[in-house]
Amino acid sequence: MSFFRRPDYRSEVTQFIDQLKAARPELEAKQREGRGLLWDKTIDREFSAAAEAAEVPQKPYVYQTNSDFQ
Repeated sequence: MSFFRRPDYRSEVTQFIDQLKAARPELEAKQREGRGLLWDKTIDREFSAAAEAAEVPQKPYVYQTNSDFQ
């Protein structure tokens, strides 16, 4: 160990999170379960391809109305 080495800095927030995880070990499993509900989804590739094929091309000027006036 170097003579000039300082101890690793740990912020108050990091210390709080470590204490919270030590006090409630089930917390991380609940976080992963919640993430699974919102983010970890399987992708239906057939549906994605059908939705992409069904898109209508956008007009160059989206605010132009379809009028019969010329």
